[in-house]
Amino acid sequence: MTLQQLNYVVKIAETKSMNKAAKELFVTQSALSSTIKLLEEELGTHIFIRSNRGMVLTSDGEKFLQYAKEIVKLSDMVSEHFSREKRKTYFSVSMQHYSFAVEAFVKLAAELDIDSYDLAVHETMTARVMENVRDMRSELGVMYLDDANRAPLTKTFKEYDLEFTPLFDCPVYVFLNKDHPLAKEKKISFDELADYPCLSFDQGENNAFYLSEEVLSTKHYPRIVRANDRASMIDLMIGLNGYTLCSGIIVDDINDGRFTAVPFDSDDVMTIGYIRRKNIPLSDLAKRYIELLKSYHKE
Repeated sequence: MTLQQLNYVVKIAETKSMNKAAKELFVTQSALSSTIKLLEEELGTHIFIRSNRGMVLTSDGEKFLQYAKEIVKLSDMVSEHFSREKRKTYFSVSMQHYSFAVEAFVKLAAELDIDSYDLAVHETMTARVMENVRDMRSELGVMYLDDANRAPLTKTFKEYDLEFTPLFDCPVYVFLNKDHPLAKEKKISFDELADYPCLSFDQGENNAFYLSEEVLSTKHYPRIVRANDRASMIDLMIGLNGYTLCSGIIVDDINDGRFTAVPFDSDDVMTIGYIRRKNIPLSDLAKRYIELLKSYHKE
């Protein structure tokens, strides 16, 4: 059974004439008749009978027509969708919770001078970032590596056929609200943070240390609070004087100028970079997005 045969059945039922249907389908009447005969043989029943009223559906034919119409309609919808969507320029990126990566995406969208595009940004869990790129739901994934997570994540990259490209290295900062008791310090030690809750983005069922979005995840934090979105994290940072360890890149337009980043008293370094599927050329939008990400590097 083919989609062509279903289309033929629908058209004959509409016109009630083999001759009219053949003309509208741009096929010969004999070819149309032979196609319907083969379909009836395959189904083991008659779909049409000839009468003085033209081609009339049998009882089985009436039931078959209902299914045929649904399938043909669905096929038309799929064809219409993809013929329309193929004219659009696509770009999708997934990322850990980085405000600078979101702002870079906003800048990219604002630069676009094309009539039609379809963009997607996914700020999500570490495992989902890798899965989205692996499954090509996103062309790029923005994330970090450090000494603690490099080995296990590199193994996952290999399993997923991904490659990681470094963008820049940066020291570790303590990210906290500007009214925090430690906000005016020139450096903050790990011991000084003991009285305040460490905030961490929840990784769902995968809370393995190497999937953490915060550096130094192997350290013992006496107080830890997890959240799964940026808004909750900010509320906790303000309401509980919580903190998180990060790259120190602050985007005031997104964070409302209420936060600061103080150098962490440590020699640890985090490498911000992006993942992509191996051996697949980058699109022009991906290349431009990468350039925008590089602009956030602090010398």
